[in-house]
Amino acid sequence: MQTEARVGVAVDGGVRKLVQKQPPPQQIGTLSQLLAGGVAGAFSKTCTAPLARLTILFQVQGMHSNVATLRKASIWNEASRIIHEEGFRAFWKGNLVTIAHRLPYSSVNFYSYEHYKKLLRTVPQLQSNKDNVSADLCIHFVGGGLAGITAATSTYPLDLVRTRLAAQTNFIYYRGIGHALQTIIKEEGLLGLYKGLGTTLLTVGPNIAISFSVYESLRSFWMSHRSDDSPVVVSLACGSLSGIASSTG
Repeated sequence: MQTEARVGVAVDGGVRKLVQKQPPPQQIGTLSQLLAGGVAGAFSKTCTAPLARLTILFQVQGMHSNVATLRKASIWNEASRIIHEEGFRAFWKGNLVTIAHRLPYSSVNFYSYEHYKKLLRTVPQLQSNKDNVSADLCIHFVGGGLAGITAATSTYPLDLVRTRLAAQTNFIYYRGIGHALQTIIKEEGLLGLYKGLGTTLLTVGPNIAISFSVYESLRSFWMSHRSDDSPVVVSLACGSLSGIASSTG
């Protein structure tokens, strides 16, 4: 894609000068954002998969271990057990379904957020205060929360399968993504795919609401003071800060 520099004429003290106008900063396309976000998310999840699996195993350890084993529990001991009993590749159990979950989750989250923002802007009270900072913050917070709930609900079966695959140790009950889905539906019914959804939504809703609110506020503030900065740099910086804020909030 070629960008054109426009030339204008400025008059200074009766002398005409040619002034070259720089084109506006190039925006990132929607498809590029989704692909970049999906690939980056998949890469980061793959890198942190061993820690994620250790976290899940510690969370369910009390269900499968005796008191003596629990007293010796530590990251090093559990990591050593995985290597000796299951092999090094076992650190990435459930990672494939995590990657499969990431792209649709990001897509639904992004598109539903834009849809909810447009919908909220039609509310009379918010429409009459569209230039108000508080109204914008309310739209971003509520829209982000609803988008997070929508994305989490629509992709929750994959999230459930990921957790159950990662929680397996020596005894292999689920042989893969497809087998896990079939087994859960057969033994627990279709609603079994949504066990724990309520607790998840209580976490995801506020988390995504804070994330979008902080991101939009930081990005707006940044661009109003440094409009010439690269959109990629701005998005990465604001996205990182909003992620930290939502995780610690």
